[in-house]
Amino acid sequence: MLKRVLVANRGEIAVRIIRSCREMGIETVAIYAEEDTDALHTQLADQAICIGRGDVRKSYLNISNVISAALLTGVDGVHPGYGFLSENATFARTLQNVGLVFIGPEADLIDRMGDKARARQTMMEAGVPVVPGSAGTIEHMKDALEEAQRIGFPVLVKAASGGGGRGMRISLDEADFQEAFSQARSEAEIAFGDGSVYIEKFVQKPRHVEVQILADHYGNVIHLGERDCSMQRRNQKVVEEAPAPGLTAEVRAGLHEAAVKAAQFVNYRSAGTLEFLLAPDGNFYFIEMNTRVQVEHPVSELITGVDIIAEQIRIASGEPLQYRQEDICFRGHAMECRINAEDPTRNFMPSPGLIEELHLPGGFGVRVDGAIYQGLTIPSRFDSLLAKLIVHGKTRDEAIARMRRALSEFVITGPKTNIEFQLKLTGLKEFREGQIHTGLILEKNWSE
Repeated sequence: MLKRVLVANRGEIAVRIIRSCREMGIETVAIYAEEDTDALHTQLADQAICIGRGDVRKSYLNISNVISAALLTGVDGVHPGYGFLSENATFARTLQNVGLVFIGPEADLIDRMGDKARARQTMMEAGVPVVPGSAGTIEHMKDALEEAQRIGFPVLVKAASGGGGRGMRISLDEADFQEAFSQARSEAEIAFGDGSVYIEKFVQKPRHVEVQILADHYGNVIHLGERDCSMQRRNQKVVEEAPAPGLTAEVRAGLHEAAVKAAQFVNYRSAGTLEFLLAPDGNFYFIEMNTRVQVEHPVSELITGVDIIAEQIRIASGEPLQYRQEDICFRGHAMECRINAEDPTRNFMPSPGLIEELHLPGGFGVRVDGAIYQGLTIPSRFDSLLAKLIVHGKTRDEAIARMRRALSEFVITGPKTNIEFQLKLTGLKEFREGQIHTGLILEKNWSE
């Protein structure tokens, strides 16, 4: 078992990792940019070390600085969390080269599944259904248009690298295809340093459903059920829940089987997520694999009782899985709302600043994963996520009622937040009835 772990992240996920490590008897080292000197994760860790200031490229994305901090503090493992360096194969490979454990899959696997076009091809070889699209990346407009015509409009132009909705454009017909193709390539180059794109069929009004898996170094692979992440704004997840509402037993079993098959085919070892689009006709298609822990992992933890972070650390330490598939029991319904420092009345503009007053909700079945406290100044340079409000209930209706009660108790003054927006969203008739899809938020007039 690892004895001392450096947490190569910030915010709520850094706090989440530190808490699991402490329960496991593992010492932790926090890294921080100067702007995060007073951040909660620096106070909870056994040791904290500054790795730079200003732009994230000089701090949390600076591989040399992060590895130097790991070596200076004598850790034997590094947990990347999500975002930042979590899916950076160069980082994982460099850690291995200096004798440190990367708490995640092997670097070659990150390379293989991080390139979405290559991942599509791999899943096709594994027999996992994928959205109809190009066999690989496309560089020239003429070739791209021909491929789009072959697939049939509407199509989606997508960056081969990265994620989070960046480098992604919808083209409804030939008239707007050239602009969509050019914009996707340009945005991908700026965001990821790689302008490669591929094209796939745009599935209209789909649901976004993903399956959480755990896989060890001994060939054991299990799933922890599926999550529905269809409530999105600009391709960014807003509300997540588990299990996905309204699935037939056949579709649910098919999703689980496909995810386990995919992980086995690529010899995956760690916690990971297989993401699928679920079409209105019940067909589902692989879209990507996240080779890291997800923001929304707590909803899977609440319905299974499995600490995903702890299992991820045990796997990285070389231990076999503690669970067989038949050990996993699914209980009730869990839901997560992302609480962000942003102003919904100003097109969700980030709203950093001093937290003047804070009251966190509580009560039966309520969990808050956050890194905030009264008197903390939220920096402007980093992600706007303040906390994740997670609830559990016997049924989906009970989970919704509990979420709305908890949201109504959540008080943050100073920065603007999306708490009221989340109350409106969870009160939507379509949401309450489970009639959800990835475009639902976009359809609504939030100014009313």
